[in-house]
Amino acid sequence: MRNSPIQGRGAFALEDIPRGTRLIEYTGEKISHDEADRRYDDEKMKRHHTFLFTLTDNWIIDAANGGNEAMYINHSCDPNCEAVIVGDKRIYIESKKRIPAGTELVYDYQYERRDDHTAEDEEFYRCLCGSPKCRGSILMPKKAKRSSSKKRAGKKSRA
Repeated sequence: MRNSPIQGRGAFALEDIPRGTRLIEYTGEKISHDEADRRYDDEKMKRHHTFLFTLTDNWIIDAANGGNEAMYINHSCDPNCEAVIVGDKRIYIESKKRIPAGTELVYDYQYERRDDHTAEDEEFYRCLCGSPKCRGSILMPKKAKRSSSKKRAGKKSRA
C-alpha cells in the first residue's frame, strides 16, 4: 500500500502478475443493505464510501469492519483487475491481464446507476482514474439509447 494518484492509498503489484491470477479475497463484515444505510448516511458523506461492496440483492461486505488490503484497490474505467463473486459469500479480486511490477491494482467499481440520479449524484461519484477511457463516473456506464424501431435484445444479469 502506498499513496495513489487516483485517490488516497492504493494497492500496487510488488512483482509481475500473470493474467488470471487470483490476488486477494475482499473481506469484511457481511451486513444487510438496511444495516449499511443505518451505518452510512449518504447525506452526510462528502465522498462515496468505497469500502462497501454489494455481494447480492440482500448482502453487502463492509470492509471498514474486518476488511483487508483489498479495500485499498481503487477504481479505474480501464481496469487491470476484476471482482469475481463466488456463490453468495465470497469476493475475489483477479487480474484481467498481465500487470507489471509497480503498477497500481484497479478494478471497475460499476456502482448501481439509478434512473433518478442527478447531476449532484454524478459529481458525488466522480471518477478520478485519469485513464484516456475514463467515463467520468464510478457508476455503471449509461445505457445507450436505442432506436424505437429495433427490438429489445435479451439482457444477461450481472453476477
